Amino acid sequence: MKNHIVKRNGEVLPDDQTGSMRFLYSHAFGRFLLRPLIGPTVSKIAGGFLNTRFSTFLIPSFIKNNKIDMNEYKPTKYSCYNEFFTREIKEACRPIDQIADHLISPCDSKVTYYKIDEHTCFKIKDSLYSVEDLLQNKELAQQYQNGVALIFRLSVDDYHRYCFIDEGSYLFDYRIKGKLHTVNPIASYHYKIYKTNSRNVNVLETVHFDQVIAMEVGAMMVGKIKNQPVEAFKRGMIKGWFEFGGSTVVLLFKENTVEIDQDIIDFSTQDIEVKVKMGEKIGVAIRKEETYGKDHIHH
Repeated sequence: MKNHIVKRNGEVLPDDQTGSMRFLYSHAFGRFLLRPLIGPTVSKIAGGFLNTRFSTFLIPSFIKNNKIDMNEYKPTKYSCYNEFFTREIKEACRPIDQIADHLISPCDSKVTYYKIDEHTCFKIKDSLYSVEDLLQNKELAQQYQNGVALIFRLSVDDYHRYCFIDEGSYLFDYRIKGKLHTVNPIASYHYKIYKTNSRNVNVLETVHFDQVIAMEVGAMMVGKIKNQPVEAFKRGMIKGWFEFGGSTVVLLFKENTVEIDQDIIDFSTQDIEVKVKMGEKIGVAIRKEETYGKDHIHH
């Protein structure tokens, strides 16, 4: 059942793959045409247009084609397409689970679980990646051996803001440059997506989950990954947002810090993604009395 997703209520849905994207990645001539499209120049031009008032004509058809319920979003007169694409949802429509040791989803997406060890690579739609590939930092990657990785894949109809999963503070962050590729599943049959995309790596110290890596991955036609400039944060606080294009959030947890909900683990072992919403419970912290008996972060 590859390339399928399942809602948390158990309903299995086919993944969305457009004919044009299939052509670009599945045929030699299509891949020839794709080469100039994956560079930064085209991405900047496209992103620039989507920031102009002339792009607003795209909004009504996007809403209709993707069956988006605009009643969930704060009423706004959009000045450009990207303003619509990064629209804010009403807080009541994305309640944040506030139980302290619950792990919440950082975004609306389709999530996949991986157990990390020194021999395994992530199988992401038939492409293989190690933690070191993703981080480009061997020493940092070694700290997450025997831990957990969660891949959150956003499609264009998803809410494109993402939040912090816990209370905590930044340790450090860095950016890895790369060609901007689509994260459409078809692409990964022919390209190592997470090794060629640009990505932001954020190393966070959290109250309930120890040191966590939160990574945002850009995609073709995404002009910017916009993260808010903060040093400390709270659970559910908006961390940032993606402009137009499919994009991905990656979370890495150290060994014995989190236990992921069993349904996500079970479906992931069958190569089935699970559809989740921002703020909903997807796991629970593994408590360590000496660490979690009190808050160990001081602001």
